Amino acid sequence: NMTFLTTALGLTLCFVWASADILPQPDFNIEGMSGKWYLTGFATNAQWFIIHKQTMGTGTSTFTPMDGNLDMPFESLNPDGTCFRLHNLAKKTDVPGKFTYVGDVNDMRIVDVKYDEYALIYTVKTIGDTSDAVIKAYSRSPELSSEIQEKFRQFALENGVLPENMVILPKNGSTQFIFQFYFSSNLTFNFTTTWLGNCSVPLKNIYTA
Repeated sequence: NMTFLTTALGLTLCFVWASADILPQPDFNIEGMSGKWYLTGFATNAQWFIIHKQTMGTGTSTFTPMDGNLDMPFESLNPDGTCFRLHNLAKKTDVPGKFTYVGDVNDMRIVDVKYDEYALIYTVKTIGDTSDAVIKAYSRSPELSSEIQEKFRQFALENGVLPENMVILPKNGSTQFIFQFYFSSNLTFNFTTTWLGNCSVPLKNIYTA
């Protein structure tokens, strides 16, 4: 159907042109991105997100500048309590605040950031002839303020994300591990700790009871 193909091509070109106009924050300071961030907002019309958005929760990243690049490990808890980890190295481009990762598949721009509070990151993922925009909201605290939530939603709307595909991620449930340490006196010492919204290596995998 020629009409359908023409419409689809037009939408694709509009998307490419629109994304080309989205610039990183002026005077971007990569050192300001250092440290721990919480992924608290996620917006995209990508099909994989539509399928899985109900199971997603907050996660954490510790950004580390490396010779102009940005190391971005990410971890979160799956609904079953297992750990999900992802590690990307965002490589610098000629434009400060603009990076690529996984080859040139992901074109990432840090479009709005207050280094001690929040960051809005816009990424276009292109595989073959298909491109999807992903907008992420990061916060220095586990909760995104109502003001930044509105800024996040407005930016997503302006860039074509449907309202139902914008999610303020819920806090992950806690995962609790109880460790028992036995001493020669036959006394047992119990140590309990809880992690919220991220992963850790349980000590029970290191020490034997």
